[in-house]
Amino acid sequence: MAQYFEIHPKNPQPRLIQQAVNILRSGGVIVYPTDASYALGCQIGDKAAMDQIRSIRRLDDNHNFTLLCNDLSQVSIFTKMGNEAHRLIKKLTPGPFTFLLDATREVPRRLQHPKKKTIGVRITEHPVAQALVEQLGEPLLTSTLMMPGDSEPLADPYEIRKRLEKELALVIDAGVIEYQPTTVIACGDKSIEIVRQGIGIAPMLE
Repeated sequence: MAQYFEIHPKNPQPRLIQQAVNILRSGGVIVYPTDASYALGCQIGDKAAMDQIRSIRRLDDNHNFTLLCNDLSQVSIFTKMGNEAHRLIKKLTPGPFTFLLDATREVPRRLQHPKKKTIGVRITEHPVAQALVEQLGEPLLTSTLMMPGDSEPLADPYEIRKRLEKELALVIDAGVIEYQPTTVIACGDKSIEIVRQGIGIAPMLE
């Protein structure tokens, strides 16, 4: 049965953040808020927790997982960032963007795109998500809470608890979050381009 924490969306309670991090470290899958939607999260190296996320969303091996990072220095450990990509990410974060970059050896192979060997990274501006990754001390493996057959991610924490209570370790309630897709930017060796326009605006790429 999932635990249920009501955490203030702008001033997260440190005690509850620490408890949430303890749940992550003990192998739990959590639902937490971002600036775009609610998302599923677990520790990077926890294969059983990652498989649980795959099971909840019924994902195949081609799914692009994302790493929610605390800052650019974390991004640089897990991805190969050229100077141009570094400048772009620095300018656009924190914010509603997902960047697709070549993964380094720090990223377990099972998390990388099977053919492209890429990984998505995000630096969110949601205070709860920021507090989680800061306290955890490493990126959070994450995937949007889009259930099979649904057209949009679940937005209401009460509904999330009702539907997934037996499959999660924790639901963090930071209020209803209506879905606003991130802008996805592919940062390749030779080009940087928007592959999905969402709410994030990148005028330098238009």
